[in-house]
Amino acid sequence: MKQTLRDLAQKLGCHLLGDSSIAVTNVSSLQSAKNDSLVFVEDAKHLEAALSSAAAAVIAGNFAASAAKPILISAQPRLTFARAAKLLQNPGRNREIHPTAIVAKSANLGQNVAIGARAVIGENVRIGDATTIAAGSVIGDGALIGNHCRIDTNVTLYPGTTLGDRVIVQAGAVLGSEGFGYVRDAETGRYEQFPQVGRLVIENDVEIGANATIDRGALDETRIRCGTKIDNLVHVGHNVQIGKNVVIAAQTGLSGSAVVEDNVIIGGQVGIADHVRIEEGAILGAQSGIPTKKVIRGKGVVFWGTPARPIREYLRELAFLSRSAKKER
Repeated sequence: MKQTLRDLAQKLGCHLLGDSSIAVTNVSSLQSAKNDSLVFVEDAKHLEAALSSAAAAVIAGNFAASAAKPILISAQPRLTFARAAKLLQNPGRNREIHPTAIVAKSANLGQNVAIGARAVIGENVRIGDATTIAAGSVIGDGALIGNHCRIDTNVTLYPGTTLGDRVIVQAGAVLGSEGFGYVRDAETGRYEQFPQVGRLVIENDVEIGANATIDRGALDETRIRCGTKIDNLVHVGHNVQIGKNVVIAAQTGLSGSAVVEDNVIIGGQVGIADHVRIEEGAILGAQSGIPTKKVIRGKGVVFWGTPARPIREYLRELAFLSRSAKKER
């Protein structure tokens, strides 16, 4: 969507140097920029490359001065670039309900809702304004979806699942499925399922990657709080509580009743056992393992290894093992 630099600067809160009437239509890298592209640089050493690119304008930090090419000055160029990308997205999406979609008569749809081909909307579902349900998705009975959400193709929301506003769910994700909870009969050795009758609540501004799976609570609820970002192929078990602004990378698994507090960062392929607590601001390195009922504590501290411990301790252990192995040769 075409925007003038004047309008962008105003919306983004940037100081504009240069011709404010120039229009841009897209964001790009320096290498692929065209004469209607917007690019960004975070440090002075890349500014000259940006100015010599084909881009129409550059987002840069306070190190930038006036130049032949227009510059939008921002204290956080990368963040401003991400926000600019959203402003330049093409809004010309088909806002109709496809004739092959199945929408229950009891469903309550807000204004400007789009529903794709062969999507199924169950009984008593409520969908907020300007939300998009893409082709092949199934929204179970009684599910609640807020405003300005984007549900991509072949997503499944089990009955009773609740999504807040501006939630993004990428293709193939399954939300609100039954948790993996069983009781063993001591006499026969057979396993019987423990009741999985709780619900899943996903708050505002959460993003969920492709083929992620999030179970509903067993008796109570699983909850993902505001602003959390979950990568592809992540599994979240029943009764898990995830705080605000948590980031979880791909192929991580969280077992039942784990608690992740606000602002935690979890790397890829991390394994978190049941009843674990990750306290606020901790950072779990890739492939870390957290055993049952363990508490990880340390704001800004990086933990690594299995069982996970502070990275300095982990590296000291590796160095000791290396020295010991050399002595034995």
